[in-house]
Amino acid sequence: RAWTYNPGQRRVRRAPNVAYDNPGTTTDGLRTADQFDMFNGAVDRYNWRLVGKRELYVPYNSYRLHSDDLSFSDILTPRHVNPDHLRYELHRVWVVEATLASGARHIYKRRTFYIDEDSWQILVADIYDTRDRLWRVSEGHVINYYENPLIWPTLELHYDLQARRYLALGLDNEFPMCTMDARIRSRDFTVSALRREGRR
Repeated sequence: RAWTYNPGQRRVRRAPNVAYDNPGTTTDGLRTADQFDMFNGAVDRYNWRLVGKRELYVPYNSYRLHSDDLSFSDILTPRHVNPDHLRYELHRVWVVEATLASGARHIYKRRTFYIDEDSWQILVADIYDTRDRLWRVSEGHVINYYENPLIWPTLELHYDLQARRYLALGLDNEFPMCTMDARIRSRDFTVSALRREGRR
């Protein structure tokens, strides 16, 4: 179950189904709910196949993109992100293909994921429509948070090739650095906690 806080009504309400191919929240339909963090959710609507390992140019070590010397306007440009700030490197990845299962429904017929062999983070996803034509491409521009340790996207990009639009998620250049050391308790994930945190 998912909940949302409506500041205008000052009420917590049950959110609609946040799964599968429902539109991602505040994404203008450019990402589905299960594309959060490149893929997140139930795997039951697809048949999964490990294709194998290959070398591919993928977004990696994107420290320049993460720099607080850059503003959002330096990075975000019409139709695509400013390539001057992106970094790709030849890297070994696992290729995993997800094909829509018989009788299952999803707006994506097929997805191909390119997964970092070291961290298991999805770095690139090719996404195909019901006509089996390439529709969207997603990229996770990762950096290594050595102190945690983990590899995590500093920017997640979802390009819609047919609509010629894109969605950029996770930029934090103009905000204080994320520390990932928050102390959380199970009571922080209740409807009451959401209501307490809500602001008008």
